[in-house]
Amino acid sequence: MKSATSIDGPALPGGLGPGTADTAGAPAVRAPASVWRRLLANTSVVIGAVLIVLIALMGVAAPLITSDDPTAINPAGRNKAPGEEISFRNDDGQRVKKTVLMGTDTLGRDIFSRVVYGARISLVVGIMVAVASVAAGLLIGLLSGYYRWLDGVVMRFMDGLMAIPSILLAIALVSLSGASLTAVVVAIAIPEIPRVVRLVRSIVLSIREEPYVEAAISVGTPTPKILYRHVLPNTIAPLIVQATYICGSAILLEAILSFLGVGIPPETPTWGNIMAEGRGVFQLLPHNILIPGVFLTLTVLAVNMLGDGLRDTLDPRMSKKV
Repeated sequence: MKSATSIDGPALPGGLGPGTADTAGAPAVRAPASVWRRLLANTSVVIGAVLIVLIALMGVAAPLITSDDPTAINPAGRNKAPGEEISFRNDDGQRVKKTVLMGTDTLGRDIFSRVVYGARISLVVGIMVAVASVAAGLLIGLLSGYYRWLDGVVMRFMDGLMAIPSILLAIALVSLSGASLTAVVVAIAIPEIPRVVRLVRSIVLSIREEPYVEAAISVGTPTPKILYRHVLPNTIAPLIVQATYICGSAILLEAILSFLGVGIPPETPTWGNIMAEGRGVFQLLPHNILIPGVFLTLTVLAVNMLGDGLRDTLDPRMSKKV
């Protein structure tokens, strides 16, 4: 008969294997080279990562890519098609001419510069929402799954949040606090938290019944240590995948909120704001909506492709169920 401190546990998702009561449940460490080879061999990961890096570089290097101020108004150059020539006064007061690559909007602002700077907002919102919702959902999910007396109350509240459409809940939250970057991030993150909670809770419930976890409990291992050493490692791979999907969803939802006029303030260059400003002249100048729409589609597609590739690489059994 095996002692309480050397109970072997079965292999678990994420590469877990047997071990002692204090070390069981820690993920079997895969060789970094092996993981990188699998990632680089996955087409979705490579294409998604390359597109995301290019879009991120575009946003970071915006001042180097374009010298135009994305908020500068030029009434004389309003509603210009791509490739047209406009005139304006420079800082020295001299009137100069230039060709607008992607045209101008109804206020004469350069669409190319607004699209380039708009990449910053989209990526920042996506990353901040993913980090905030995963962090909050991880904490709540760990406590809900481990403490059964807390599980019922927490999950009923989460079910209530999930019953409200994300877009309606986000609009209501932004309307209450006012349009700002912080308000948009919080409004988008809150509807995502229940999904993370349910994911983490399901992992905790399955691991909590494992013999080596019960052995750790029986020998008096502190709860924080059990959660950190036995439970938390099993959540990392699924949470990385979930974070990518949340990031893509957040980028899209931010654009929708801005398009509806309840997101980022209109003067801020975001892809949603650019499309909102262009809907009034869509029949005359469809590029005002199509150009930022293409960048938005490529970004969300790239993030989702990266998530699919990470899912296939980090958790192959999950991909077989999809």
